[in-house]
Amino acid sequence: MQKTAPDIMRMIQNQGIQMVDFKMVDINGQFRHVTIPAQHFSEETMVNGIGFDASNYGYAVVEKSDMVFVPDPDTAVVDPFCDVPTLSMTGNAMVIGYPENRPLDQYPRNIVLAAERYMRDTGVADTMLILPEFEFYLFDSASWQVTPSAIGMEVDAEQAHWNSAVNGKGVVVPRQANYHVAKPFDRTYECRSEMCMHMEAAGIPIKYHHPEVGAAGQFEIEPQLGQMSKMADATMMIKYIIHNTALKYGKCATLMPKPVYGEAGSGMHVHMLLMKDGQPVFSDDNGYSHLSQTAHFFMGGLLKHINSLCAITNPSTNSFKRLVPGFEAPVTVGYATSNRSAVIRIPAYAKTPSLRRFEIRNPDATCNPYFCYAALLMAGLDGVKNRIDPHASGWGPYDCNLYTLSDEEKAKLEHLPTSLEAALDAMEADHDYLTAGGVFPEGLLSNLAAAKRKECSQLSAIPHPAEFERYFNL
Repeated sequence: MQKTAPDIMRMIQNQGIQMVDFKMVDINGQFRHVTIPAQHFSEETMVNGIGFDASNYGYAVVEKSDMVFVPDPDTAVVDPFCDVPTLSMTGNAMVIGYPENRPLDQYPRNIVLAAERYMRDTGVADTMLILPEFEFYLFDSASWQVTPSAIGMEVDAEQAHWNSAVNGKGVVVPRQANYHVAKPFDRTYECRSEMCMHMEAAGIPIKYHHPEVGAAGQFEIEPQLGQMSKMADATMMIKYIIHNTALKYGKCATLMPKPVYGEAGSGMHVHMLLMKDGQPVFSDDNGYSHLSQTAHFFMGGLLKHINSLCAITNPSTNSFKRLVPGFEAPVTVGYATSNRSAVIRIPAYAKTPSLRRFEIRNPDATCNPYFCYAALLMAGLDGVKNRIDPHASGWGPYDCNLYTLSDEEKAKLEHLPTSLEAALDAMEADHDYLTAGGVFPEGLLSNLAAAKRKECSQLSAIPHPAEFERYFNL
């Protein structure tokens, strides 16, 4: 049941709320916030919002940067990390206009809502359900520096295999052997359980949490399937809860794709399915892996545009340090059932018609979730519109371990981009599917590409510690 402005006022009164926090999202998918005393909050605030300067959020609106943020009452949740009782809400950014304000077309939340409207207009479906998997590391310490005279980073986790000689308790985990380990080797169980309790309290149903492969403290939390736009909001809150709960336990969390050399990287695999009038669009008892023709066309769209999508789903230089062979990360453009070496995996355990789906395995949590989920939907819908058959296009199904193929066989396959620059090149050459229906503004895509190219240029100019090892004495 949707909340209303009067519901929010009652919530403030009944729970003794003293501050109201408005959480906005910048272009990189990070929370910014503005807080006001609850005594100055009213139902009128819910309608008219509060003004803020959007020029520092990364959007190309410097000449008219004064915006209005309008909170969405459905996102209201008591913030568990504030000592002063605080009600937290996210919402939408609006351009000031007369007589009425209009949505800022570059604002991430407005884009994901526009993608849902476009989906309904196509008639293909009325709801997209998604399930992102959140892999992350919990470290006891993490430090780095980039100065003219010192460049480096260091992380540590008490259960990591490199502490076998100093831990003193014998509760270390061998390299790449952390998957589902139980106590006493699972050293952060209570921390993750508390994360999940906070998520449930925030209205985010959780499927489970568990240790992941990386022995330096890698874990996973997986929510239940949810509507795409609501899951984008939930993604922001999940990351917020992970980071803040970790700090409470004296830990630091990172969803960075490849924080530890030689250990598994952290992805954000996205499961997806479409519904129409309450019925599953992707289910067909007679189709490959019990998926419908529409589902295959949707996969075809994702695979056709996968290189371009990587600029949005994997928007960091670190993303491509994860997308390498040997760590169960996808490197090949293709699909298959129960095959983690292909970029699209169809889970064999999803037998119920209403749960039949597939996951795309390349995304990671450095993405802006609103942009990521909207882009995946737009690529899939383009595949349905143009009837892109993944099998006829030579993308599978690959029912074999793609990592173990011979070099000759591997050369015949299409591969994901190996750098952010290559992904940006692909997006600049292939983005009509994103701008269809006006969902992604051209200006936003140009702005994103320019910002990321600048980022690549800056990072490429910094000497790397591994370069010293290789070149210092030549």
